[in-house]
Amino acid sequence: MKAFKILPLVLLFIVASCSSVRVTSDYDTSTDFSKYKTFAFYKKGIDKAEISDLDKRRILKAVESELIAKGFTKSENPDLLVNIFTKARQKVDVYNNNNFYHGWHPWYYGANFGMHISKYTEGTLFVDLIDTNSKELAWQGIGSGALTTSYHVDKKEARIKEFVAEIMAKYPPTIENKK
Repeated sequence: MKAFKILPLVLLFIVASCSSVRVTSDYDTSTDFSKYKTFAFYKKGIDKAEISDLDKRRILKAVESELIAKGFTKSENPDLLVNIFTKARQKVDVYNNNNFYHGWHPWYYGANFGMHISKYTEGTLFVDLIDTNSKELAWQGIGSGALTTSYHVDKKEARIKEFVAEIMAKYPPTIENKK
């Protein structure tokens, strides 16, 4: 019987802690990604991203860090141009806990736990890698997830790093990623 009282709280905690980033990628299958060694940021495209300059810098710093970790070098004459853009939308999740337990219990009857409504902002980050020779998109990584509403800069930076790391884990496309 105690499990019936604790289970809704455990489920709520699990749902609330599922702050993972959903990631997908797309790419030109005819591209030889091993030829790319250098990168630069595509300023014209990045300037159009509708986020604060502080968040842009955080994202670019995280992307740069990930690319350098993959063996890339920042260059004035790059093989790849990196562009980013973002989308955000309000989301509402409703969890109905009604009728979880029916019947008599010493502390309550019917166990009408009600509904839990969760409002949050879901953000989507697009990271584009553009071949500088062909001027065509070679690879795109997309990450979506709940954005932090915290005013703590450390939490915000950690969430941005998590988004970028999850996205860049899909680059370069491998045999496993191509399935």
